[in-house]
Amino acid sequence: MYTQGLVSIEGAGGAEEERFQARVDAEERIEPNDWMPEAYRRTLMRQISQHAHSEIVGMLPEGNWITRAPSLKRKAALLAKVQDEGGHGLYLYAAAETLGSSREEMVDALLEGRAKYSSIFNYPTRTWADIGAIGWLVDGAAIMNQIPLCRCSYGPYARAMIRICREESFHQRQGYEIMLTLCRGTEAQKAMAQDALDRWWWPCLMMFGPPDAQSQHGDASTRWKIKRFSNDGLRQKFIDATVPQAHYLGLTVPDPELRFDQASGHWLTGAIDWEEFRRVLAGGGVCNRERMEARRRAHEEGAWVREAALAYAAKQRRVAA
Repeated sequence: MYTQGLVSIEGAGGAEEERFQARVDAEERIEPNDWMPEAYRRTLMRQISQHAHSEIVGMLPEGNWITRAPSLKRKAALLAKVQDEGGHGLYLYAAAETLGSSREEMVDALLEGRAKYSSIFNYPTRTWADIGAIGWLVDGAAIMNQIPLCRCSYGPYARAMIRICREESFHQRQGYEIMLTLCRGTEAQKAMAQDALDRWWWPCLMMFGPPDAQSQHGDASTRWKIKRFSNDGLRQKFIDATVPQAHYLGLTVPDPELRFDQASGHWLTGAIDWEEFRRVLAGGGVCNRERMEARRRAHEEGAWVREAALAYAAKQRRVAA
């Protein structure tokens, strides 16, 4: 565990904070042993650990379809994608550990319900088209959110995001290709793709977080250059990029109020149901309980692996000594 920067937080005053902010403003990277305000550390811990939890829980909706993929090619691609998501979680847990919290503490917080993950993963995958929609829409929204994080002021987080974003770009293309194949298939296949878009569109718009006026962490995160763009700004970029893609597929975006505003050059949507977002985030989604039960079961069943790894590491240390 890194302690130098964490210890110096205790008695630091305004001068230290001014120097810290000057470094951030100058686009310098903050590293684990550097001094940082406690609020900066807490904000990063919350964001990175939630991001890691989301990657791990995000394996579940797609893992559900590995045995039911329609071809060997699709099965291999989906296996690789789920494996990538597990790797993303590990990169992010490692980045969060540099801030002074152990992986065990973070995992316990998730399993005990004290930590959140993205609400999008509490929706069910009912058909194969949902796998395409997740790749196209969910991963597309994730990329829009995560590319700016490659320039995050905290070095370990920014560096982890470079590889994650490269892999997410492949996931997004894979999902869109699944949707394209369905839309060029039979009428039933295209209807399946439309149904998936109907169910995933609005939850994906919620992935960017509440409106800027309701955001609790936006101002500080922007000042510290953890975030580079506002929730509403990123959501609008996603909408502008995705609506033309839906039109190319021949699908209808499930929003009767969707319109193109010539003056601003943006696609404008109807009102988002933020009550649904808050309900799902609070545990009231279709799959909240199922997701957490699956994670707890996996954690319990994997205890012997963790114990064996620790015993082996201890043995290696004794041999080396």
